[in-house]
Amino acid sequence: MAQQHWPSYLTVMGTQPCRRETTTVEGTWVLAEPAKCSYADDVTAAVTCPPDRSRALSASVAAKRLKKLECELGRQEKSLKEAHALIALLMQARGLMLGGRGKLHPPEVRRRVLRIIDEAAAAGARLSIACRLIGLSVRTLQRWRKPDSASDGRPTACRRPANRLDEREKTRLQELLNCSAFKGLSPRQIVPRLADQGLYMASEATMYRLLRAGKRTSPDREGRTRKQANRGRSASGPNQIWSWDITCLKGSGQRKFYYLYLVMDVFSRRIMGWRIHTAESARSAAKLIREVCRDNKIDPTRIILHADNGRPMKGALMLNTLRRLGIVPSFIRPRISNDNAFIESLFRTLKSRFFYPAKGFSSLQAAKAWVASFVGWYNGAHLHSGLGYVSADDRYFGRDAALLERRARLYERARSERPTRWTRAARGWPQAESPAIPVRTGTFRGLVLRPCASPSPP
Repeated sequence: MAQQHWPSYLTVMGTQPCRRETTTVEGTWVLAEPAKCSYADDVTAAVTCPPDRSRALSASVAAKRLKKLECELGRQEKSLKEAHALIALLMQARGLMLGGRGKLHPPEVRRRVLRIIDEAAAAGARLSIACRLIGLSVRTLQRWRKPDSASDGRPTACRRPANRLDEREKTRLQELLNCSAFKGLSPRQIVPRLADQGLYMASEATMYRLLRAGKRTSPDREGRTRKQANRGRSASGPNQIWSWDITCLKGSGQRKFYYLYLVMDVFSRRIMGWRIHTAESARSAAKLIREVCRDNKIDPTRIILHADNGRPMKGALMLNTLRRLGIVPSFIRPRISNDNAFIESLFRTLKSRFFYPAKGFSSLQAAKAWVASFVGWYNGAHLHSGLGYVSADDRYFGRDAALLERRARLYERARSERPTRWTRAARGWPQAESPAIPVRTGTFRGLVLRPCASPSPP
């Protein structure tokens, strides 16, 4: 191996090349490597070498040191300039809500972001750090700089779903929604009525969308069905639990009211009987209960009668009448306002109908005639959301199961005929669950409040 020549000043200062042995197949080779010289070694060499050579070496070391300091100063100045640029960027980006996958940014926001990013980059900020600081990626900024991507195309995109209604179907559906037969009904009521007639035209969501496009809303109050907690006694059939209450009907004169006494079956929500009087009294309430049991030909010994804690409900005459009939009275819990929720919901439906006289009833006979028409509509025509959109009579007489099964078959047939119109399974029409009510049985005024046995449906 040829001998390598090393600088003479290394020999002068006593520094020798280091040695490293490498073992190979042919034998052991000795490799020489130059020793690493530090700044102190250069100073030592400059002191020990001759004067001319020492001056040249000192100038070289000073030049290296100066160059290193100049580079460090340049980096510090660059970092300081970038920090000032980023601070200015944060001040200009105040109030901007950027970032988020799929977020829509208007064109004016995009132009503003591009301007402040360009200003920050010109002031010395790195593009990646500036984008990360305001919550955008560099790729998003690059896409915004393209002329065809200067504005978001989603607001102006024309999307036509493959399962949309054609113009003929849309026109027919709009005429159906505006016809007099469905006046005052929401799509939640219209869809099951069409299903009972063997027709499927569109979903509830499509009907609501057409109503919004025509700037029309349904005047009918249509609340969402809330799933109640199963607390208390459940009514698994009709004539197990009844609920009754009294509500005021406004008369024509000032401070003139009529009092509507009403009894409903909790299982089917059917109005079993009603009377209108000019005052509240336990005698009128007791007479109503006797007449309702007689008119419906019901054995009263299997009924729980639920009511609030009003004076007519707890009157001595009322309680004695219930004891003679064998009816078990039940009352709401103290300071609990929603223990008689079913009949309160019925009263709300009664007073929120669009044909309810807002100025009051002119006479007692007018009030009776109006309530009679409402009871006929409520029991036979009104579809209850809590019952799976069947009428109270269908639920009471056991016709709801067959009705819901026919609706389910209709929807399955409509889906098989036009599968492209459906993106998921056909709507199910399940039978409603048994309602529960917080029945309080015990002893009240010497009357034993016993639980009732489960009767069979009529």
